[in-house]
Amino acid sequence: MSYLLRLVLPDHPGALGAVATALGAAGIDIVSLSVVEHTPDGAVDDMIVLLPPGGLADRVFTAAQSVPGVTVEALRPFLADGTGIGDDLELVEALAERPAEAGAVLTDLVPGVFHADWALLLEHLAPGDVRVREASVGAPNLGGDDLGVPERVRFPLPWLPLARARSLAPSDGEFPARWEAVNMELAAAPVGHDRLALLVGRPGGPAFRSSEIARLAHLAGIAATLARTSDPAR
Repeated sequence: MSYLLRLVLPDHPGALGAVATALGAAGIDIVSLSVVEHTPDGAVDDMIVLLPPGGLADRVFTAAQSVPGVTVEALRPFLADGTGIGDDLELVEALAERPAEAGAVLTDLVPGVFHADWALLLEHLAPGDVRVREASVGAPNLGGDDLGVPERVRFPLPWLPLARARSLAPSDGEFPARWEAVNMELAAAPVGHDRLALLVGRPGGPAFRSSEIARLAHLAGIAATLARTSDPAR
């Protein structure tokens, strides 16, 4: 079983190596590592780790926390999305290859970059009228079932129109009750203008940090620029 492990590491040499040693001693393999951001409290890193057969998630938590000064910010099961896209540059390359479909490409691939489960591209047409333009694999059904018709979101999203990228809280909309039960973390970014927004969901956390919000805004901006370049009428 694979897990997403987010750690806050003390800012001194050897901390990451000590964590890797502790995980290895517990029979846990590190599949990938990415630096999320640096803070006054230390470095924030995401690891995808693989437990041996029969291994329990508590083993990951205990091994990581055994290193002095290390904090486990989140630990949740992780399933690869199968796209092979794992960082910002790979997503930008995919967008550049299909600029006319930038919205769909962004929505499909951005979950892999942010270790999220799904993404939706939402269009605010009028107060109380929000439609789903694009949806990634695994995205939740937010509205209608009419085939061939853009899905209308069935609950209020008062944060739309969206002027800038931000994380979202349960108080920002009447989100499905089950989202709170699975600790759904949400982030959104405008795509070209404030009436078109990319919504990304990460059940079980970790929370979206400011560096991730900035990256999401940057990628959404690139997608919007490429779409306009490929179709000057937009």
